[in-house]
Amino acid sequence: MSIRFDNRVAIVTGAGAGLGRSHALQLAARGAKVVVNDLGASLDGSGADDSAASKVVEEIKAAGGEAMAHGADVSNEEQVADMVARAMDAWGRVDILINNAGILRDKTFAKMTLDDFRKVVDVHLMGTATVTHKVWPHMREAGYGRIVLTASSSGLYGNFGQSNYGAAKAAMMGLMNVLHLEGARDNIRVNTLAPTAATRMTEKLMPPEALELLQPETITPGVLYLVSEDAPSRVIMGAGAGSFAVTKVYETLGATFAGDDLTPEMVAANFDKISDTTGQQELTQAFEQTRKYAKNGADARGMKLNWD
Repeated sequence: MSIRFDNRVAIVTGAGAGLGRSHALQLAARGAKVVVNDLGASLDGSGADDSAASKVVEEIKAAGGEAMAHGADVSNEEQVADMVARAMDAWGRVDILINNAGILRDKTFAKMTLDDFRKVVDVHLMGTATVTHKVWPHMREAGYGRIVLTASSSGLYGNFGQSNYGAAKAAMMGLMNVLHLEGARDNIRVNTLAPTAATRMTEKLMPPEALELLQPETITPGVLYLVSEDAPSRVIMGAGAGSFAVTKVYETLGATFAGDDLTPEMVAANFDKISDTTGQQELTQAFEQTRKYAKNGADARGMKLNWD
């Protein structure tokens, strides 16, 4: 079945180059009307230039599509509100949001200033939250929404010199998990992309042959599925070089102690058992963990719990 976006309106942030540009072009090619957002800042977030977004709009229009450019700083609530209002005025709806905008200010934690830490978190995390918050009521009213957050292996697994970026990107998982639950009633599906792409953020970190393989266009097909009519929800999709995978967070069955055995020494002595992945579970809500621990504790003490 062909995936199309006819009569859908999409906002793609950071769409003047790299991944965002690829997402915007391919959405438009499949029928979507696209708001191409890009502040046009340098890699560290300084400066502004709206020419990149305008060029992508020109590409879309030259191919017969509909698009508008907007230079909102995603972390600026007033500018984001204007962007969403312009989309609503022009097309009357916002169905799809791909949060892609980002910056880098890499340094080891010891050498990093808190201003640099705060700025990266502000753009990635607060920028994502701000744009999502502005489209959320429109999606709820329409009873339809598809949202993608952009994480990174730096957040999921760690990367030297990127404590600010890693912290912001790891936060996408928590935001997705909650928005998935809160949006379900209104058919708003929320997923996360963890891409490895050849962009201006990575071009100095990889050999030329790897950059050739990891072009943004090899990642966008996965994103388009995540914002399609039949998209899943609460999925972390890794992507790069045409390869796609799903990242899940599991919790081991663990071990339970009570009475005189409830000591740090017992935890240390049984850490291999606590860490044993046999029978590990994927938990889908925070309260599932609460119920699990309370039940384990009750069982260890010979108690019976009655959940309402």
